[in-house]
Amino acid sequence: MQPLLEVIALGPADAAGAVEGGADRLEVVADMAADGLTPAVETVRDLKRECDLPLRVMLRANDGFATSGSELSRLMGAAHQLYAAGADGFVLGFLGPSVQIDVDATMTLVEELSGAPWTFHRAIDHALDHDEAWRTLLDLPGLDTVLTAGSARGVGTGLDDLCRRAADSPAVAALMMAGGGLAADHVPWLARAGVRKFHIGSAARPGRSWKTYIDASLVRSWRTLVDDSVASAL
Repeated sequence: MQPLLEVIALGPADAAGAVEGGADRLEVVADMAADGLTPAVETVRDLKRECDLPLRVMLRANDGFATSGSELSRLMGAAHQLYAAGADGFVLGFLGPSVQIDVDATMTLVEELSGAPWTFHRAIDHALDHDEAWRTLLDLPGLDTVLTAGSARGVGTGLDDLCRRAADSPAVAALMMAGGGLAADHVPWLARAGVRKFHIGSAARPGRSWKTYIDASLVRSWRTLVDDSVASAL
C-alpha cells in the first residue's frame, strides 16, 4: 500500500497549498471549533473547481457522536447534494446510547452514499470498548479508512494502542489512518507497525491556526516524513 497523506481543508483557498505540498486527499469540513461538521455544498463545489485531489466530505451535524432520526434524515439529504457537488467520499460514524458503534444509524447513512468510499471518523476513540468497535467496523461494507488517534485524548496518548493494533492485524492496519494530534515523531513508529495512512489538520497551517490557509511547505515536510518513514519500514 502506498502511503497516503490526508489534510483537512476548510475552503477553496486551502487547495493550492495542499496540491503544491503533495497531499493525496482532502478531508472537507466546517467549524473546527466543533471538531469538524458538514460543510456547505458551495464549499465542496468550489474546492472541486480548484483542485483534482479526492475530497472526503464530513457528514456530522453536532459536536458529539450520537444522532437522531430527524438529524440523520438531514444528513442523508446533504450526502446526495454533496456527492452531486463533487464529493469523492465521505466521513461519518455514530455511537449509540451504550457508547458502542451505532451500526444501524451508520449504515442507514452509508446506504445513501451512492457507493462512494467512506471513512469512520474519531467516534471510535470515544467508544467504550475499542476491541469491540474494531471488530464491528471490520465487517462494514464500503469502509476503507478508520481515522483514529487510539485515544480520545489524541495520538500522544493512543500511540501504543495504534501500533499494537496495526502490528497485530493486517486488516486493521489497512484501514487505520492515524490522526488527531499527530506529531512528527509518531510517524516512524506507526509506519514500522504497518500504518500507511496519515491525517493532519492544524499542523498544515502556519502557527497551527485555523484562521490561516494550508501552507505548501508544511505539507511538503509531512509528505517527506511520511514517505521516508514508510520506505524505511519496508
